[in-house]
Amino acid sequence: MRPVPALTLALSTAALALTAGAGPATAAPGSPVHVITAKSGLTGYKPELVPPGARAHVFGLTSKAFGTSTAVLVTGLLPNREYGAHAHTKPCGATGDLAGPHYQNVEDPVKPSVDPAYANPRNEIWLDLTTDATGRGVAVSKVDWTFGDRRAHSIVIHETHTHTDPGHAGTAGARLACVTVDF
Repeated sequence: MRPVPALTLALSTAALALTAGAGPATAAPGSPVHVITAKSGLTGYKPELVPPGARAHVFGLTSKAFGTSTAVLVTGLLPNREYGAHAHTKPCGATGDLAGPHYQNVEDPVKPSVDPAYANPRNEIWLDLTTDATGRGVAVSKVDWTFGDRRAHSIVIHETHTHTDPGHAGTAGARLACVTVDF
């Protein structure tokens, strides 16, 4: 029996919050919890790497008490393959470039951002994943910050896992697919 995708995401995110010492998914008085959810077919840009019918389920929790935890479950991708994934600044569009750059908590003044001081999994939401034999993959991100007036608006699936070396930090190859998320 396969678990329900939303339940898998919720449990993954709750487990991440607990292992990070945040306690249960409740916040201190005066610190509300914001729940993020999205379930959608992926807007695909490269059908040879993200077949038509591929889907993404996104679940997140954000609160000043424990930061932001985000989980993504993808189905229908190529089996046994590595993909990168990140939160981006704009909603999905007809091309991958329309989703804008990666959302950064502290914005790099240099664009595109490839400086590991800014392009890193503590300042961005990175959700690199590897699919199983059925094309299903799960990734979880935990950062210590929450969104302010600026927010991410999508998760973009990339061609490779994310690079971390100077001059290439944050890059993950072509933008293959996108799901709009109301962070």
